[in-house]
Amino acid sequence: MGAKVIMLASGKGGTGKSTVSVMLGGALAARGERVLLVELDSGLRSVDLISGVYGKTVYDIEDVLSGRCSAEKAVVESPLYSDLYVISAPYSGGTVRPSALAAFISTVGEAFEYILLDTAAGMGAPFISALSVAQLALIVVTPDPITVRDGRIVADTIAEKGRANLRLILNKVPTTLDGTGIANLDECIDTVSARLIGVIPQSDDIMRAAVNGSRIPAKSKAAKAFNAVAARLCGRETPLVIK
Repeated sequence: MGAKVIMLASGKGGTGKSTVSVMLGGALAARGERVLLVELDSGLRSVDLISGVYGKTVYDIEDVLSGRCSAEKAVVESPLYSDLYVISAPYSGGTVRPSALAAFISTVGEAFEYILLDTAAGMGAPFISALSVAQLALIVVTPDPITVRDGRIVADTIAEKGRANLRLILNKVPTTLDGTGIANLDECIDTVSARLIGVIPQSDDIMRAAVNGSRIPAKSKAAKAFNAVAARLCGRETPLVIK
């Protein structure tokens, strides 16, 4: 069997999708899974900084998909998470074509247990290409009316055009929803209409780790939340909300 291909999507920017992609990939790798994280957000790359591979990459996913280099030359192992491998998006330009992405997945799929596709916000070419190969789509939203509404649009598009199963990750969830315009987390789930797979708390630990290219403290609530999502992806039952 080849790798399980999971796309991470969001209706708008600012949901923390790329941070979730890296830290979920790290949590899967910590469970003994070999993980490839492919960043498809051309021109707005951030995965290299968050995963600690900044300055270590020579080639990007556009080089691979266009045939300028082999996949092996573009893959860089994260120094933060053993067994998490990264291919960055280009700094500018580039086109993600469904046929090229499918061929790439076919080539490297046997070498990994999981391939995570960090798509660009919205439903442009990276989203459409990822949708053509993904078996599971994780929609990342924050608990506010605009992001939740946009998440529903993305969910409807995936349900209509893709073969991927849908799951919802609620990110940057504060200790209280007072003043957010959302009554409760159930409202987010019902609006997006996707099964919940994880709740990631609003956390200074996550922010510092993303900015500094470092790991979240292992004992933090945030780390436990990502570990719980990874466990559920691997078929283990764990609480949806970390106390």
